[in-house]
Amino acid sequence: MASLLSNPLFIFYVLAVLVIILIGWIIRLEIKLRKILLGKDAKSLEDSIVFAKQNLEKLNDFQKKATEIFSMIEKKLRRSVQAVETMRFNPFKGTGDGGSQSFSTSLLSEDGKGVVISSLYSRDRISVFSKPLEKFESQYELTDEEKEVISNSKKILSQ
Repeated sequence: MASLLSNPLFIFYVLAVLVIILIGWIIRLEIKLRKILLGKDAKSLEDSIVFAKQNLEKLNDFQKKATEIFSMIEKKLRRSVQAVETMRFNPFKGTGDGGSQSFSTSLLSEDGKGVVISSLYSRDRISVFSKPLEKFESQYELTDEEKEVISNSKKILSQ
């Protein structure tokens, strides 16, 4: 084997085969490159790449703006009224005065901020009360009806 590697004719044939393989590979690559550039020159291909890059940048800008808008909408949605519950009741159970004309209504956001509005109706007057709510609680004393309305609103929000 050592005498074969030192033979100049063998080395020539090996190098000739390698050159033929490399020429075939170059021709193959040239054919593939022509298929890519078919009907186009390098300038129009560059223009296409630049155009695609510009469109990608516009798309990225749009995505950033859309993300900001969605975040803003989500913040506003959390502060908005998402649960409304009303309950009618008779505050004067024994006397029959007022019937079921009295009511309590809660208007709550997702995090429990809002208000509970109650109205007590009797034949000679109507009283309306409003109590602010923070985390489903009020700093003012709540009636049983107001507590029930708040509890029902909380159930709506948890669904």
